[in-house]
Amino acid sequence: ILPIAPTPFHEDGSLDEDGMRRVVDCMVDQGVDAICILANYSEQFLLSDEERALLMRLCLEHTAGRKPVIVTISHFSTDIVRHRAVEAEAMGAAMVMMMPPYHGTGLRADEEAVFEHFERVGAAGGIPIMVQDAPLSGVTLTVPFLARLAKEVPLASYFKIEMPGTAAKLRALIAAGGEAIVGPFDGEEAITLMADLDAGATGTMPSA
Repeated sequence: ILPIAPTPFHEDGSLDEDGMRRVVDCMVDQGVDAICILANYSEQFLLSDEERALLMRLCLEHTAGRKPVIVTISHFSTDIVRHRAVEAEAMGAAMVMMMPPYHGTGLRADEEAVFEHFERVGAAGGIPIMVQDAPLSGVTLTVPFLARLAKEVPLASYFKIEMPGTAAKLRALIAAGGEAIVGPFDGEEAITLMADLDAGATGTMPSA
């Protein structure tokens, strides 16, 4: 169970740093297997670069190795994602999570450019990548593409599938990718968890 940590704010919109520490402590106390920060449910799109850096350092320092921390690094700029990956690894993150590049409904990369996006991030760091297959991106990541990614970008071995029909896609991905698929995860708020576990999922990444 790798829950997404919410980001608490004060009424004036500023970050609630003590509240963030309480979120981390609550998740550790509940016995989660890892904590994911700065994800979509964490309201990453409301955060400035400075706030994002502050939260990453705060969460990693406060967790202090009690649980692995997964840092979301999604951005449509490959250079920015690469920088975020390197920074997260340097601070002690156990894994990074990223969506394919996109910007609005009309600006999306083709499949080869999406592959290069993940490939360059994989070449920049030494910690695993959780590939986030989410409707929010509007980018179609096919099973053959995901299997190729797992086989050709060794660090891209974990997959959070949160598309409609998650169980069927997980089953097909595991069959196509074989041993390259190290961590197939349910990402549909655990609503379809039992079916996804039957399909071969190794766990879930629910919003907390």
